[in-house]
Amino acid sequence: MSASTPTPGSRPEARVDAPLYLARWREKEAAARTGDGTTDTDDDSSLPLYLRQFRAKAAAPATTAPETALWERAGLPTQRALTEDSLNKEISAPPEARQVLHNDVYLIRHGETQGYSTDSGLTPQGAWQAHTYGHTMAKRIKSGETVVFRHAATNRARETAEHVHRGLVDGLVQFEKDITIVEPEPMLEFRNFQFATPGGLKDVTAAFREFYAVREEYERRRTGDRPLWLVEMDRFWSTQQGGGDPIRHWLTIPMLHFEPPSMTVRRFWAGINRLGDQFPGARLAIATHSGCIRAFAVAALGYDPGEPYNTEHVRVKIMQGREEALVGYRNRIQETRVPDIDWLPPWAIDETWEPTS
Repeated sequence: MSASTPTPGSRPEARVDAPLYLARWREKEAAARTGDGTTDTDDDSSLPLYLRQFRAKAAAPATTAPETALWERAGLPTQRALTEDSLNKEISAPPEARQVLHNDVYLIRHGETQGYSTDSGLTPQGAWQAHTYGHTMAKRIKSGETVVFRHAATNRARETAEHVHRGLVDGLVQFEKDITIVEPEPMLEFRNFQFATPGGLKDVTAAFREFYAVREEYERRRTGDRPLWLVEMDRFWSTQQGGGDPIRHWLTIPMLHFEPPSMTVRRFWAGINRLGDQFPGARLAIATHSGCIRAFAVAALGYDPGEPYNTEHVRVKIMQGREEALVGYRNRIQETRVPDIDWLPPWAIDETWEPTS
């Protein structure tokens, strides 16, 4: 047994020599000592480069004034913009980056509604969702901008736009920002997708109410085949009642009485272009319906990303020149061409249109 190995029950001897790393450091220090008692760091090539440069910079005399802080050189507006952006999850582009945008568009699904059997408004939860959306928008927006509100003509879309507007105003007061706001108004291009009933073109939920009113009469009192419009509406709503996805049914199965998804996307682009002509450089907040928003996203992304939640949006950034746009939805961004819509069928843009016999 070696002398350094303690015997059972005995105490180990106290260690008197320095650890190896400390002994080597002392050797280097002693070797680097010069005659005047200082340490020659210039010749110590064994040190890492970053450490030699750090020591040389620390030992150098201060010949220049300390560098001015970045926020002081950038100025208060930039500092304030960066501070505001830290309050949200969106990464803010430099102020000059917004100059390349013609419009920043938000296609917002309405808040939680009281139901679809009537043209109901929002529940208290839906009103809170929309107000919160507007308050969050106030964090992201910068003083001097313009926000334009438009909505579909249904009560749930109108109330959503109004509550988003109120939330934005409350946030602007809290964050002390000054912007231009164009009050909410309905716009025909952003209505829900339409359905052809015997009473004319109607919003798909309004058409359901007509369907519901006459369905029992056909089932109980009449003989023979039901009309095709009744069959197609029955298939659409039966999909939802069975736990399926009626919007996917509309997106994937051609039907004669439903407005085609491609036409819905076309009139949405026409509405965006028309608003862009009136308000270049503005943010456009458009409260509308999930099926149209989803069709718009499908047309841009090339696949179905799913149903938007209440007050979830598809964002469209239209570049200067109005030829290209970035469409973003659920962490996916796709570059697309802005269609030049110079014609829409009369029924898409005229609320009083009636078919000719």
